[in-house]
This record gives sequence, structure tokens and C-alpha cells, in this order.
Amino acid sequence: MHLWLQHTSASLTINENADPAVRRDFERFFNRLIPQGTDGYEHNDEGLDDLPAHFKASVLGCQLSLPISAGRLALGTWQGVYLGEHRDHGGARKVLATLHGEGA
Repeated sequence: MHLWLQHTSASLTINENADPAVRRDFERFFNRLIPQGTDGYEHNDEGLDDLPAHFKASVLGCQLSLPISAGRLALGTWQGVYLGEHRDHGGARKVLATLHGEGA
């Protein structure tokens, strides 16, 4: 299955999904890596979080290819799909899912 996120200020990634601390640490890490309010950038049409959101989305990406086995996602035991919202007040997001391959 291919997932495509139709936005430039959010992202898709796979990571550990059992402990909610991982998601909180992800947010802390990316906010330190790409902080808001850094001088020298022009694009801020929608606020101080606008360009940092685009940077974070580019670092993480907007698409995933995932295996399916027996009609289910074949993720590892601890894996989950993250939709990373990089705006402080992001809106609705659209993900396009397509299937390809052969049936069993």
C-alpha cells in the first residue's frame, strides 16, 4: 500500500508506537532541530510556525510504502504510522491510499 499525504506542512513516518513518550520526544526533538522564530527566513505567510512546518515535513517526508499480508498491514510489533502535524493549529489533512501488487 502506498500512502501519500497531500500537504506541505505535515508528514508521514513509521516509528515505535507503544509508548506515548516516543511521540512527545519526537516533538521535542524536531522543535529543537527546527525552532520557530529563527531570523533570516522570509516565508511566514501563515505565522511563525509556517516555514518550520515545511522544513519538518521535508525532513520526514510525505509518503510511505507499506507491505500488506493476509489483508492487513504487515508492520512490526511496535511499529505505527505517524501523521506528523507540524503547524501549531493545523487543519484537516488528506491521505491518499493506493494498493498495488498481486492478490494471494
